[in-house]
Amino acid sequence: MRTPLKFKDTSRSQFYATVRKRVDTYFSERALSPHANGAMWAKASFFLIGYALLYGLIISNQFGTWPMLGMAIVLGMFAAFIGFNISHDGLHGAFSAHSGVNRVLGNSFYLLGANPYIWKITHNVVHHTYTNIPGHDEDIELAPGLVRLDPQEEVRPWHRYQQWYTFPLYALASLSWVFRKDFVKFFKSQIGHHDNSCHPRSEYIKLFVSKAIYYFFFLVLPFLVLDLDWWQILIGFVLMHLAEGLVLGLVFQLAHAVEGTDFPLPNEQGDILNAWAIHQMHTTANFAPDSAMAAFLCGGLNRQIEHHLFPKVCHIHYPVISTIVKDTAHEFGLPYLENRSFGSALASHFRLLRQLGRQTDSLPVEVKPMARKNPATKPVLSS
Repeated sequence: MRTPLKFKDTSRSQFYATVRKRVDTYFSERALSPHANGAMWAKASFFLIGYALLYGLIISNQFGTWPMLGMAIVLGMFAAFIGFNISHDGLHGAFSAHSGVNRVLGNSFYLLGANPYIWKITHNVVHHTYTNIPGHDEDIELAPGLVRLDPQEEVRPWHRYQQWYTFPLYALASLSWVFRKDFVKFFKSQIGHHDNSCHPRSEYIKLFVSKAIYYFFFLVLPFLVLDLDWWQILIGFVLMHLAEGLVLGLVFQLAHAVEGTDFPLPNEQGDILNAWAIHQMHTTANFAPDSAMAAFLCGGLNRQIEHHLFPKVCHIHYPVISTIVKDTAHEFGLPYLENRSFGSALASHFRLLRQLGRQTDSLPVEVKPMARKNPATKPVLSS
């Protein structure tokens, strides 16, 4: 087992204590809950009802082949939006002050064909702690050997073209999740530094039963009730998941794999020479922070900086507390990385993939110098 990494605050910065106190004060002075408000519940209802309505319309067998195919694609997108807006907050314990409510809403992850238990390990525990650290954060291991996001990984001839083939690969993410990823992660003895060798017996049952139920409702039942051939149902299922996977893959990668973000390595003693919160500021970026549509659809994942610092605060509050976080980062001379639009974030991700695919010399700590070449990615620095 790997020795767990340690974060060492060599500068003795009070950044996190300060920003946490200011955010806590914001909520307490206004007598506001950091959990879901009415707007959040309305948004959650919209996505859940939309998902159920689309599935019901498809399974009603009242439409032709092409309308059903279009609804299947939109259903896949709604599944991704449920993951962003409902499952994610619920699994972080951010949706409600009541653990039972969070558990129920977190279980909406099953609607994506994914397992919430293994997600909490890989995302909440590993990714949120060891963000962008090669060999520990498996979120930067998209397709080992095929996509190079780890600056320490050997450059292979095909990496030269990864900026072109990686985007289509994102569309396969959901299919991999449904049929492969959860099983691989569940039975992997170690994820990053985390000992993953022992699970409650109930989780074995939930994994296999939930997958069987999902396969029944999305493959078997359509075959039984729809006037379609098996291959038409299979095409609809695949296209639904290609849409879901593309949305999931793009949004997740634009938060940590853009120009300006670091991929730090521990020293020989296994230490990361930064406090955890400062580490998050160097490895995380926002995108489209002023876009109401991005905020509505992405569930706050377009404000990853705020999410990583305050994962138990409901994302509906991120636009307000972002001002506090940005001002405090500026005060402490820390970067506050953001791309002003979704398009500029995509372009930055493309350039990072191209640069990492052609880099022949080792990048031991970071790729941050590229930020100076990209006016869309602007770290906020102290004056």
